[in-house]
Amino acid sequence: MQQSPGVMTPPSGNSSYTYVHFVTRMCLLQGSLKSLPLKKHCNGEQIARTLLYRTFLEVQTLKEGINFLRNKDNGENFIIFKDGETLRACKNLCKHQGGTFITDIEELGNRKVRCTKHNWKLDVSTMKYVNPPDSFCQDELAIERDEEKGLSLVELDPPNPWDTDPLVTEPLETGEVQITYLSHACMELKIGNKRIVFDPWLTGPAFARGWWLLHEPPCNWLERLCRADFIYISHMHSDHLNYPTLKKLSEKRPDVPIYVGKTERPVFWYLNKSAVCLTNINVVPFGRWQEVDKHLRFMILMDGVHPEMDTCIIVEYKGHKILNTVDCTRPNGGKLPSNVALMMSDFAGGASGFPMTFSGGKFTEEWKAQFIKTERKKLLNYKAQLVKDLNPRVYCPFAGYFVEAHPSDKYIKETNLKNDASELNNRISNISDVVTWTPKPGATLDLGRFLNDPHDRSAFTDPPPGTKVLKDSWEFDTYLSAINASFDDEIFRYPSWIKEYFTWAGFKGYNLVVRMIETDEHFSPLPNGYNYLVDFLDLSFPTEIPKREHPYEEISSRATVMRHVVKQGLLWDDLYIGFQTRIKRNPDIYHHQFWNHFQIKLPLLPPDWKAFLEREKENTQKLNVCNMM
Repeated sequence: MQQSPGVMTPPSGNSSYTYVHFVTRMCLLQGSLKSLPLKKHCNGEQIARTLLYRTFLEVQTLKEGINFLRNKDNGENFIIFKDGETLRACKNLCKHQGGTFITDIEELGNRKVRCTKHNWKLDVSTMKYVNPPDSFCQDELAIERDEEKGLSLVELDPPNPWDTDPLVTEPLETGEVQITYLSHACMELKIGNKRIVFDPWLTGPAFARGWWLLHEPPCNWLERLCRADFIYISHMHSDHLNYPTLKKLSEKRPDVPIYVGKTERPVFWYLNKSAVCLTNINVVPFGRWQEVDKHLRFMILMDGVHPEMDTCIIVEYKGHKILNTVDCTRPNGGKLPSNVALMMSDFAGGASGFPMTFSGGKFTEEWKAQFIKTERKKLLNYKAQLVKDLNPRVYCPFAGYFVEAHPSDKYIKETNLKNDASELNNRISNISDVVTWTPKPGATLDLGRFLNDPHDRSAFTDPPPGTKVLKDSWEFDTYLSAINASFDDEIFRYPSWIKEYFTWAGFKGYNLVVRMIETDEHFSPLPNGYNYLVDFLDLSFPTEIPKREHPYEEISSRATVMRHVVKQGLLWDDLYIGFQTRIKRNPDIYHHQFWNHFQIKLPLLPPDWKAFLEREKENTQKLNVCNMM
């Protein structure tokens, strides 16, 4: 969980985050770390690892401002910022997607560096990212001085939690561990006499009405869910926590055990409002083994970039590990087990409204096409290198099989090109010996058979000939009708719903003015629709754009979806990731605080629209009485 400097609290229930680590991080954030004793070992719970050492003479050569350093032994890169006697240090590793920083030639103060991947900028004097503004803080390294006045960069490194209480590796029999792909990020694991299912999205849309399943799941998918011993759901995004799917499951087996990580925002925050009845949801702390039986256990880990919501999982059976990093940007902060039996991860890209839903300025069709092409290539290279470094026995790309299938989203479907799993697997094969697997729905990997003989291709079983692989119908009307039902809700007869909603949302004190425009299916302004301004500096609703200097965004949204989001108190992921908006901004700046609030930090309970209507009706009656007098 990200905190402001000086207000950190030690996480509870996390065995991989010790008190020494907490105290050191707090001191780093407060800029007061001087002579804190670093424990080299603490009952096997933590070690302090020296990443780089510089002698006294080498320290004297550090220049004022930014210094790029390299550990010649292992090739790791670091940055030290010198301001007189004050030194700050970090890894030369962008927190976004692990890119390398270089000097920002546009910055004259010798304080900022620029990432070569996506142009993120870091002010090393504060360890805060300035592009995007108000986003992340860079993790700092402790600086120790020895008696010879040498300098060490030290990382407080809890031991990899998956190494706790290691299991003896035992051979697997053919058929003992079988992994079956169902759709998107959904896998069924048959392990011994237990069955586990990951992230079941098997019917209906995700992100309101923007995403639809690319693959046709096996016809018995509901039966498979009902017989699961437990289900793991990685995070609250609707292509993983999918209420249309869970509704069908709850009608058959409401008590199926479901496990989620202890994220800052509860994964099932919307459960009561969803009308889905699930009675056996278990929230577990990060970094602790959860014992299923004497041979089987699992551990949920957080994402280093989005710890408030994203998680991943390790399943271990008889000493053989299955790693599923799902959608995590930097799973477990980039520290992952190597040489696992099977690794699964996302690969496709395109899971964002950027840049397809943006217009104006640089956002020409040519710019968008080149950006998408470049970004998808970077993602392929990154994933291929990650797989090479971790060296699993088998790698499977998944969690990217969605399509913008609704006819009104034709433009998004044509422009939002995604990576091909086979292309990624070919790249991996060219640079490593890792065996790759691109499954179709119903395809199965017999892990025991494969581990016993990696050359036995019968370990990989395709679905029967003639099995339908790609979906060609999606029941649009069924699911869109439920979303559209909010459009004519009584609350939208009163313009004061705007103030009620944004006051409930609670975002203010930020110099940003946003114009919200309700549109039809094709993003043309809706006749008689709402078109209004919100000034988030003081949370006012002016009739004209303020004359002071301020950034400005124009967000046009499909009225049916926007009203659904407002009525239900949903996160704006349905709008942004679901391609339900068109956005213009001046200047072209990503306002992290604004989007982060509306995508993650909205109140857990929806607005009290019942009370709102009662007040409005009472006010209307009073007004009518006054007019009659």
